[in-house]
Amino acid sequence: MELAYIPSPSRGVLYLGPIPLRGYAFCIIIGVFVAVWLGNKRWIARGGRAGTVADIAVWAVPFGLVGGRLYHVITDYELYFSEGRDWVDAFKVWEGGLGIWGAIALGALGAWIGARRRGVPMPAYADAVAPGIAFAQAIGRWGNWFNQELYGRETHVPWALHITSSEGGRVPGYYHPTFLYESLWCIGVGVLVIWADRRFQLGHGRAFALYVAAYCVGRGWIEYMRVDDAHHILGLRLNDWTALVVFLLAVTYIVVSSKKRPGREAVVEPGAVEEVPGDEPAAAEAEDKTEADAVEAETEVEAEDEAGSATKKS
Repeated sequence: MELAYIPSPSRGVLYLGPIPLRGYAFCIIIGVFVAVWLGNKRWIARGGRAGTVADIAVWAVPFGLVGGRLYHVITDYELYFSEGRDWVDAFKVWEGGLGIWGAIALGALGAWIGARRRGVPMPAYADAVAPGIAFAQAIGRWGNWFNQELYGRETHVPWALHITSSEGGRVPGYYHPTFLYESLWCIGVGVLVIWADRRFQLGHGRAFALYVAAYCVGRGWIEYMRVDDAHHILGLRLNDWTALVVFLLAVTYIVVSSKKRPGREAVVEPGAVEEVPGDEPAAAEAEDKTEADAVEAETEVEAEDEAGSATKKS
């Protein structure tokens, strides 16, 4: 008999009349708000303007959701397109299934479009939002808890996750709460990026690359613990290989970028320097004073010339 465990919610959706309120969606939405809020504070501290992060997020978030869903559907296509499956389910994002690799890749494309439209450097923007993305992932992983999905091997540790649903091939029992492991890991990644950014003045995309590399390390061992169906290559799950490749790319970028462009770039947005109310009258007054001084000086010179001419005649 298990004396301690993490209970699963009896259901992952509540209804407000005919409107379904899904825990999975709430976790994603809260995560986005946290990422934008923290990213905005960090962007302003770097010299940017308030509101820029939110404006670019309008592009990045939809692209990220589409990318995350595409990655999941492509890598687990048999869940939607094999015999006996309904392909319409591929569009049911609220039931779970967002691949972080696709979300980051296509989300970065959306952010790049938004950054170009706003006229800001994409690497600096990525550095500002990096820890916020990690915290958003930490919150978003609790959506898997609401859906009773993506758990690990069977275990009897005190913090085991109690799965009660038998839908979709689930077997009720006690399993490693990999959603919790990844949530805690992402919090640690966010804290690491904030500390390293302050300590080493990371710039030119290196704070974002550090987030990516650190996340990949955790995703590697957490992915190894999961028991849900996945494609395997040479004995390793596909996401393990993806984490390894992305980790190497991120570390390589940090090393090369540190040599080519050390330090942190200055962020100066177009139109960031605004006139302070009251300055315009003061400037006009100063200009009038300057003109008056010039007229006065010219009058004195003319008076001196007339006095000199009178002396010569005498």
